Amino acid sequence: MRLTSFTDYGLRMLMRMASDPDRAFSTAELAEEFRVSRNHLAKIMQRLARGGLVETRRGGGGGAVLAVRAEAIPLGAIVRLLEEGQPLVECFATDGGDCTIEGSCRLKVRLRRAQAAFLADLDRSTLADIALPCPVST
Repeated sequence: MRLTSFTDYGLRMLMRMASDPDRAFSTAELAEEFRVSRNHLAKIMQRLARGGLVETRRGGGGGAVLAVRAEAIPLGAIVRLLEEGQPLVECFATDGGDCTIEGSCRLKVRLRRAQAAFLADLDRSTLADIALPCPVST
C-alpha cells in the first residue's frame, strides 16, 4: 500500500506535536522543519482539526495542539482521516470508477481485506507509540 504525501506529512506533524503536547506548533515552523510548503501543511492541519485530532489557536502564542491525548489516537484512525477520498484502486471510489470488469472481478474483495488488515494493524498502535523524541535544549 502507498500512502499519499498528505498522509505522510500529517503523520509527521502529529508525531512532532505528540513529542511536546503542551506546546502550540505553527504551520510555518513545521513547514520549515519538514522542508515542505506551508500552504500544503495548512491544508493538512485543517483536515486534522476537522477530524478532531488538533485544536488551532489564532494570534500571539497561537498554533496547533493535540486535541486528544496521543495515547488515545490509533494510527489507523489518522490514516483513515487523511486518506479520506483517496481510494486504494479506482473501483473503490464512491462512484465506482470506470471499471470494465465490474461484476466479474475477483481482486476487489481481496484488496478490501488487505486494506482492512493494514488499517487494523495500524489500530494496534497509537500516536504515542511513534512520537518523536523530545528535542534536546541547549
